[in-house]
Amino acid sequence: MQSVLAKVDLGRIRKNARLIARRAGVPLYAVVKDNAYGHGAERVSLALEGMVTGFAVATVTEGAALRVAGIQKEILVLTPPLIREEALRITAYRLTACLNSLHTLHLLKGLPVEAHLCVDTGMNRYGVRFDRAASLGRAALHEGIRVTGVYSHLYAPEEKGALSLQEGRFLEACAGVRQSFPQAVRHLSATGGTLKGATCDAVRAGIALYGYLPEGFEGLPVKPALKLYAAVGQSKQFTGGGVGYAPATKEYGALTTLRVGYGDGLFRTGGVGIGNLCMDAAVCEGGGRAGTRRRILQDLAAYARLHHTSVYEVLVKSTAKAEFVYVNG
Repeated sequence: MQSVLAKVDLGRIRKNARLIARRAGVPLYAVVKDNAYGHGAERVSLALEGMVTGFAVATVTEGAALRVAGIQKEILVLTPPLIREEALRITAYRLTACLNSLHTLHLLKGLPVEAHLCVDTGMNRYGVRFDRAASLGRAALHEGIRVTGVYSHLYAPEEKGALSLQEGRFLEACAGVRQSFPQAVRHLSATGGTLKGATCDAVRAGIALYGYLPEGFEGLPVKPALKLYAAVGQSKQFTGGGVGYAPATKEYGALTTLRVGYGDGLFRTGGVGIGNLCMDAAVCEGGGRAGTRRRILQDLAAYARLHHTSVYEVLVKSTAKAEFVYVNG
C-alpha cells in the first residue's frame, strides 16, 4: 500500500502498437528497454508478442528476463557485449547481439550467434563507421557469425538535412553489408523517424507504444497507458509555519500527506503537492482518507516540461520503485 501504484493499460499499449504499425507499413520491433520505459517489460512484451516481429532491449540481463518470462520471438540487445561472459549469455538465451566493432566480433567468435550489425551514421554512440560496415560484414561472414539485420539510429529525425544525411549513409552501409548477408533486415527509425517516413524494412518503436511522441512531433493519436497513484498517509488542518520543506505562503485549510517523494523518482521541486517534496512524502491541499490512493502526475508530458527534461526520463524514474497493476482497457 505504501508504494507508488503504477496502473498500466495493456489494451492501450496494443492500440498504440497498431497505430504505429499501420503508419510504418513494415514489421515492428517493440522497444521494451529499461522496463518498457517504466511500464513493466515482461508484461508489456507478453501483451505485444502476437503483434510484433521482435523486441529490442538495452542489456543482456533485460533480454534474459524476457526469455524467462516466456517470450519466444527475436530479442535484439542494443548494447554490444562487453566481456566474453555476456557473449555466452547472449547465446544461451537465444538473443540477437549488437555487432558494432572488431572487438565485439572477437567476443562473439566461435559462438552460434545471430547479430544485427550496428552502423554509426552520425549519432556517434554505438556502431561501426558507415563506410566500414561492409568490411565488418565480411569479417563476420569469415568468422561464421550470422548477420540477420543492419541498423542505425537517428539523432535528429525532425531535421530534414540531418535525416537525409543519415539515410544516405545508412543505405550505403546496408548495401555493403548485404554483399555478405543479402537477407539482412534494415531498420533505421524509432518513433520519430517512422513518422517522417524513414521506414526501410522494419522500424523500432519505443515511446509511441506508451502513448507519447517525441518533442515536436504530432499526427499519431496514441494515448498514455500509465496512471500513477500515491497513498494518503494523513489528513489534517493547517497548523501554520511551513508546508513540507518550504515556508507557507498563505493560510491553508485541509492538507493531505501523500506517501510519495523524491526517493520514489520524482523531482524535489514542483509538480506534486505544495513546496518541496520530502524524500518520502508530499503535502497537498485538500482532504483525504488515510489508506486510500490519490492520482498524481496526471499530465506526465507537462511535468517533464516543467523540469526541462523528456517524458522518457519521467516514465523511467517515476515507476522505478512502484507496485504494478495491469488492466486491459
